[in-house]
Amino acid sequence: MFGNIQPVTKNLLLLNVAMFLLTLFFEYQGQGINLGSLLGAHYFGTPLFEPYQLISHFFMHGNFFHILMNMYILVMFGSFLERLWGPKRYFILYIASALGAVLLYNSVGFFQILELKETIHNSNAIAALNGLLRETGGHITDGNLMEIAQRYGITTQVQYNALGDYAIKSIVPMVGASGAIFGLLAAFAILFPNTELMLLFPPIPIKAKWLIGGYFVFEVYNSFQNNAGDNVAHLAHVGGAIVGAILVLIWRRTGKNFY
Repeated sequence: MFGNIQPVTKNLLLLNVAMFLLTLFFEYQGQGINLGSLLGAHYFGTPLFEPYQLISHFFMHGNFFHILMNMYILVMFGSFLERLWGPKRYFILYIASALGAVLLYNSVGFFQILELKETIHNSNAIAALNGLLRETGGHITDGNLMEIAQRYGITTQVQYNALGDYAIKSIVPMVGASGAIFGLLAAFAILFPNTELMLLFPPIPIKAKWLIGGYFVFEVYNSFQNNAGDNVAHLAHVGGAIVGAILVLIWRRTGKNFY
């Protein structure tokens, strides 16, 4: 099964699958250990953020479909690019794209957090909420929010809503290898723009520059939307694609032949 998969791609695949299975194991054991929260990337400036999450988040996935799609693309495009470049350059692009994804996503989120703090305009309430989030690992209720609001004088609905939004943004982490995957896709589209890729639904061939380029534009558009129930980190996809594209263009301009 793994015979045609290149070594770095194979190790990334196995590590992602292992972390997903470990997450499910702890979830079904009922031990209160949420690896997604511990290792997913929380926003800068929120109480659950840890520096190691900048790396650990892209080995975590939210559900079976999430990891299935990412690993499918990893095997399809990752093995090809690793064979083309060799393991070192391939690994550099993969990690750089993943880091670019989380940095763009978290940087924008950081300023959103600052706006919420300004709206709350109550440092004592924020400190109390931060302490509760750390103590419970993000397990808080509407009753907890109401108690903090009453105790620290949150008097307006706008402030209370901002307090709730701050709690949600602090609790929900970003997980997944999608940023790195988009870096691979962007690299492939630049190197082989006219290669035809076959869609599953509908089963028609589309050139890489149109399919991947269109997907990128779709992600940029969705990054500026505020759709209720959309839990996809579109900005992370955009960040990963940008870093992947920049690296390939730099390598090509400096005359480093790799295909």
